[in-house]
Amino acid sequence: MRADSVDTVLYLAHTQSEGALSKGALEALTAARELTAQLGHAELVAAIVGGDIQHAADSIADCGASKFLGVSGEAFAQSRYVTDAAAIEAICRAAQPAIVICGSSSRFNRVLPGVASRLGGCADLHATEMKVDAGNVFVTRWYYRQRIRAALTRDKRPWFVALEAGSYAPHSSAGGSAAVESVPVSLPEPGLRTNVEGLQKPAGQTQTIRPDANLLFVAGAGWTKKQADGEAHIQDAETIILEFLGKSQASLGGSKSLVDISGTGQAVLSFMTHLNQIGQTGAIPRHPRGLSTCCHGEEPHAVGWRFISERRAINLDANCGWAHGKADVLYVADAFEVMRKVNALLGNQ
Repeated sequence: MRADSVDTVLYLAHTQSEGALSKGALEALTAARELTAQLGHAELVAAIVGGDIQHAADSIADCGASKFLGVSGEAFAQSRYVTDAAAIEAICRAAQPAIVICGSSSRFNRVLPGVASRLGGCADLHATEMKVDAGNVFVTRWYYRQRIRAALTRDKRPWFVALEAGSYAPHSSAGGSAAVESVPVSLPEPGLRTNVEGLQKPAGQTQTIRPDANLLFVAGAGWTKKQADGEAHIQDAETIILEFLGKSQASLGGSKSLVDISGTGQAVLSFMTHLNQIGQTGAIPRHPRGLSTCCHGEEPHAVGWRFISERRAINLDANCGWAHGKADVLYVADAFEVMRKVNALLGNQ
């Protein structure tokens, strides 16, 4: 898409349960502001979907948007395909944008392709960068488990782009008062077929996946193996890891080896599931720092660390994969002893 064909850049966001914008949404706002500045002549419009959106709009009132559009009400407080699709479609018809930028979330990722089809446009999800080059707007994203990086441009409009969390710095705002223009939405009759009755989530002490955490703590299969005394210490491992997660508020990841042994009948960490898996067949997180423990750092696992800025590892093998340039610092030590000491130090703070 040529830059001179872009008139309006629409920033799109949805509120969280408490009515605020997520960190990923604020990162997308930074991207929208930067792209608008690169285009020069484009207009930035902000739009928010949610139950009560005024607080969210006020929090970014000074973002430079020429106007704020909003869809609010009880029907839009929860994620639901039919209401989200109708809201975004109505906003786009009101704003007539060439490019729509939002943060990547499960709520928006599932609905954007459908809305793009309704409007005759296109959608690119999991993007990591947007820029103007040689008169064209380009989107950058990764393929083949983060091994191939591609830059794409599109001619169709509106062009929906969902940006992965961690790709930009979150927008910092002093807040203010935003005048939000309400956009009317026509919902299907005679009513909605999906009713949201509530949310179920684990207790705070069992919540191990924290996408916004500053640290990713990865546990390898070594935690479940026999230790120096010839015995496995699964309960000790669980206690040490959960204590560390509680004190540091780190996010927990697991190697494929650790996740897979549950299917072999071996004793495993009770709180570890396939959702914690990091690597080629798991997640590719974007935490600022990462600490790997009892994991050898083979390539299928280490590829999941591609976007971890600072990498450290604890392993008894001085010649493990982490020692071959995959970690910034390798501690050749017993992870049980090291993490006990770390927990003691955290407890003194």
